[in-house]
Amino acid sequence: MYAAKHRHCAIAKLLLNKGANVNTQGRRYSNALQAASFKGHKAVVKLLLNKGANVNTQEGYFGNAL
Repeated sequence: MYAAKHRHCAIAKLLLNKGANVNTQGRRYSNALQAASFKGHKAVVKLLLNKGANVNTQEGYFGNAL
């Protein structure tokens, strides 16, 4: 989630390619997609969506990514 929140697209891609779960939940933003969306990191959002991030996950401070 840190990589998504801080616009580290290359690191997020590396982690996902090494088997990191794109839908792992926890902390303030609930998941990486919510963190990247909130921060406006379009490239990271696109990467996460292409890797199967669930846009309907309900949790965290904002409820969901949309």
